[in-house]
Amino acid sequence: MQRFTVNIKLPARTLTGALSAPNRGAADWGWQGLIAYGCHSLVLIVDANTAQTLQVLERHKASVVKVKWAKENYHHNIGSPYSLRLASADVTGKIIVWDVATGTARCEIQEHTKPIQDMQWLWNQDASRDLLLAVHPPNYIVLWNADTGTKLWKKSYAENILSFSFDPFDPSHLALLTSEGIVFISDFSPSKAPASSGKKVYISSPHSSPSHNKLAAATGAKKALDKVKILISNEKPSAESVTLNDCLQLSYLPSKRNYMLLLYPREILILDLEVNQTVGVIAIERTGVPFLQVIPCFQRDGLFCLHENGCITLRVRRSNCSITGTPNEEPDPDPVQELIYDLRSQCDAIRVTKTVRPFSMVCCPVNENSAALIVSDGRVMIWELKSSISGRSVRNSSSASPLYSPVSFCGIPVGAFQNKLPDLSLDNMIGQGTIAGEEQLKSSFLQEVHLKFLLTGLLSGLPLPPFAIRMCPPLTTKNIKQYEPILAVGTSNGSVLVFHLTSGLLHKELSIHSCEVKGIEWISLTGFISFATSTPNNLGLVRNELQLVDLPTGRSIAFRGERGNDEPAIEMIKVSHLKQYLAIVFKDKPLEIWDVRTCTLLREMSKNFPTATALEWSPSHNLKSLRKKQLAAREAMARQTVASDTEVSSVESSVISLLQEAESKSELSQNISAREHFVFTGADGQVYHLTVEGNSVKDSARIPPDGSMGSITCIAWKGDILVLGDIDGNLNFWDLKARVSRGIPTHRSWVKKIRFAPGKGNQKLLAMYNDGAEIWDSKEVQMVSSLRSGRNVNFRILDVDWCTSDKVVLASDDGCIRVLDLSMKPSCFRMDEQDLIEPAWCPYLLVPRASLALKAFLLHQPWNEKYSLDIINIDYPENENIKNLLQEQLNSLSNDIKKLLLDPDFTVLQRCLLVARLYGDESELHFWTIAAHYLHSLSQDKPAKPADTAVLQEQLVNPLDICYDILCENYYFQKFQLERVNLQEVKRSTYDHTRKCADQLLLLGQTDRAVQLLLETSSENAHYYCDSLKACLVTTVTSSGPSQSTIKLVATNMIANGKLAEGVQLLCLIDKAADACRYLQTYGEWNRAAWLAKVRLNSEECADVLKRWVDHLCSPQVNQKSKAILVLLSLGCFTKVAEMLHSMRYFDRAALFVEACLKYGAFEVNDDTNKLIHAVYADYARSLKLLGFKQGAILFASKAGETGKELLIELKQPEEEMTQE
Repeated sequence: MQRFTVNIKLPARTLTGALSAPNRGAADWGWQGLIAYGCHSLVLIVDANTAQTLQVLERHKASVVKVKWAKENYHHNIGSPYSLRLASADVTGKIIVWDVATGTARCEIQEHTKPIQDMQWLWNQDASRDLLLAVHPPNYIVLWNADTGTKLWKKSYAENILSFSFDPFDPSHLALLTSEGIVFISDFSPSKAPASSGKKVYISSPHSSPSHNKLAAATGAKKALDKVKILISNEKPSAESVTLNDCLQLSYLPSKRNYMLLLYPREILILDLEVNQTVGVIAIERTGVPFLQVIPCFQRDGLFCLHENGCITLRVRRSNCSITGTPNEEPDPDPVQELIYDLRSQCDAIRVTKTVRPFSMVCCPVNENSAALIVSDGRVMIWELKSSISGRSVRNSSSASPLYSPVSFCGIPVGAFQNKLPDLSLDNMIGQGTIAGEEQLKSSFLQEVHLKFLLTGLLSGLPLPPFAIRMCPPLTTKNIKQYEPILAVGTSNGSVLVFHLTSGLLHKELSIHSCEVKGIEWISLTGFISFATSTPNNLGLVRNELQLVDLPTGRSIAFRGERGNDEPAIEMIKVSHLKQYLAIVFKDKPLEIWDVRTCTLLREMSKNFPTATALEWSPSHNLKSLRKKQLAAREAMARQTVASDTEVSSVESSVISLLQEAESKSELSQNISAREHFVFTGADGQVYHLTVEGNSVKDSARIPPDGSMGSITCIAWKGDILVLGDIDGNLNFWDLKARVSRGIPTHRSWVKKIRFAPGKGNQKLLAMYNDGAEIWDSKEVQMVSSLRSGRNVNFRILDVDWCTSDKVVLASDDGCIRVLDLSMKPSCFRMDEQDLIEPAWCPYLLVPRASLALKAFLLHQPWNEKYSLDIINIDYPENENIKNLLQEQLNSLSNDIKKLLLDPDFTVLQRCLLVARLYGDESELHFWTIAAHYLHSLSQDKPAKPADTAVLQEQLVNPLDICYDILCENYYFQKFQLERVNLQEVKRSTYDHTRKCADQLLLLGQTDRAVQLLLETSSENAHYYCDSLKACLVTTVTSSGPSQSTIKLVATNMIANGKLAEGVQLLCLIDKAADACRYLQTYGEWNRAAWLAKVRLNSEECADVLKRWVDHLCSPQVNQKSKAILVLLSLGCFTKVAEMLHSMRYFDRAALFVEACLKYGAFEVNDDTNKLIHAVYADYARSLKLLGFKQGAILFASKAGETGKELLIELKQPEEEMTQE
């Protein structure tokens, strides 16, 4: 007997639907470019560019509450390749760390059994990359090694912890949002639990201050802010003043140091953590839509906000020109001294209903120019920001200052050809907001930009269950040309969804019924009949709808014409094997037999005819014998025409027309009408056998009931085997040839459905019960596999069917439809086995060698003097298969990016930055951003002495973004610090704040303003005398010798006795800031010292302080070499950077950096540097050889002078020896 002759390869997959309530916060967009979100107990992985589901991870037993992608801020090489790691946590407190590409769990972590409140991968790159910090309710934070699943430490706090946020500028700082307030931890370290219990501050909710409630909308947020002065206090607020802490979220701002935002439903507060004071508020008017979530940006000071109606808004901080103040303007009578965020763009809202509401928003961390909204009904909407340039003459009169386009692209200033550049990322779309005054705008070529959101991707899920599912007829040798694996899904709202199972995408949605679809039967590969029944009226009668649908056209016909109102409900419909006849079984009414091809009723059984409880058509029919007869008739006719061939003219045209008519008829209906049989069981258990031929229905035999069986609920028939299932869970196997029957009790209660698998000789049987399903082998009469709700899965099964001869499809009450193999174990698939409709750019899916080789291919264009994205003609010795995969990746890049990569004007530095973005490589992105900035600005400095002003002008317009903090230019850093103190001064409300401001002003050298603040101290204050004397001291400090030496002596004594801050202030007064920095460093205050050096010292002294800091960062106990490299870049020590990169074995980065430096002439050419350059190139050539990228290896070996000679000879050896190795 032939085994399954033809089979189509379908991947196991899961189609998902609506989300469950605990999934609300479970979404994350990783640096890898993929979005992960939770749907019930599944984790879905979606590619944001093409909006395709790439993977469904199934292993959790309960709803997923958090998902987090691992960070990518480390150097990638063969040893630590690009890989997709994801942590997901569920309601029962289990955390699973996944290898997403293969769908396997790396480790499982369990501490308590309560839902995980929050978790985050540690971002500090030189520590281990496997550390995961999680909040286990109610009040523990635990640090895990996510690779091995070991617990490193655990710490408990006094209150319940709701969430936490790491300080993006300092890995030892962490803030916990608790049920009562905020706890600041300043001694976080991976090696041991924090020793102190943190500094606790309380939030008095903005709504609880009485002044806030009386506020009319007209007075605006500004006045509200003045009234809500203190929000953060160290004392616990009195009970009547504080409502329950309704703070939804707390996050540090990644765009500038020491700022934090607190999100409330109706406002966002921006806090300055140096003085714990609100310095900005974004409030919503009375009629506005409340906030749900906010994501602060890194590249620009902007916020993505999600509102309760599903609208996403982008707000960008207004540049405060009021402080720099242009002289010719009238001064603003009431300058708004606070951070103001202007609404710049918003997307459309969704229609919110009881079941459809926005769940969460994620934002692309690499480019920050797109956001995805996850809706509770399973939709994912991907919105992308687009910028358009408007003429500057058309100034709108709105209060918001205009946004300008950036003056640099990928780190390098652009000329007037600006408008050609694509919207790569947020910082390529809008320039920095801190441009001093309007005069500069005139000199530089700035254009005003407007931002708008575009919907670029939409994924929709299945509707709410229940479902009725039916797979189209199976693949055979005859239909293999036009076969497509299509699944029809009937839903509760009357529509039928048609899914293409090779891709898992929705092919069509047909709204054809007005009530719940109960069943579907296919009548061909492209047509089906579906039936739906309305809810019964008080007589128990319903409206039955039966529709015949043609899939290609979507045309549907009411199959039973006018019938169907007020009659008993249809129980089931069954189509015969040749798709000629249809049997319709009603609840309390005899069955009907219809002809499918003509839509006519053949017979309605009489009233006294038994009601059928189960029915099945026989696979046997007389089609073959009919065909033979037909063939014989044809041959006879053909003979007749041949005989009369001599007198062609006299052949009667009628014979030919008859022949043609017969032919066309047989084409239409394949045959005249073949005889088919069906069996059904009555309520008494008798089996009736009927024959249908043409338009006659004959009753042929009755078989008495089997005593061991209860009421029969379903029948399946294939070949010589007939299987009956009953209400008590018994299966009865009849072998019609051998005339034996065999009953098997499954003890699984009511058998709801049994179906044979397709494929000749395949006798597998799928049975569905109330609590699950089983697969049986009817030949051996034994069970193959079983699935039981509550035991091995936590969902109930609603419907089952066979997909192919070895795959089943199950619909379950968690709103999912799963395609499973014969073991019926829910499983993940390997992502590389998937057939995607549209290839997705994701180098993380390639094998490590391939992804790194692809990167090298993109970085070192042009090859052989020409720019090309065809890797096929590159000498890459891996197998063809991998080459094709790489080519597919290259083809999937967007046209904008292809254009940039092929542009000869695109410099090495810009290329490095672009590739870092494409790969989502965080450490490369930061390195190349800073390298490009300083290499470019220092190369500008060199030649020009006379034209110095122009250079300075450009630097003023284009400083390094403040999000790089200590790495910025000194003048820009100073300016930022002064603006910050100005704001703090305006906002101060207590003596403590005033004192902090005075101290900062002294350090910044603003003595006059500091004196004013010191003299404000009231006479009742304990510090009154002290402050007055300090004020006198500050005003009278002269540079005479004796006073200086006295002050210096006092300062050093103070420092020695533990008063470090006061001593440093005195040293700054007498312009001994360099000494002050040295003291700070001695006492371990490295960040403070760097800050002081940047704001007070000239560049040489500052560089000395920072170099000492670099040595400290490189020391083995600190081990933050990557940060040290960035500091060296900002100082322009390029040779040292190249040496360090080389010593850390970052060969690719070192080689590219050396190449860029040589282009910009940033190296002094001498023997030492040449030696370094050659060593770097040779090592890089070796690493390329390891990747199998021979062409690249030869290129760099030939640049490496003497050092690369041996390697070159080795590489250029004939291929034969390579293969023999």
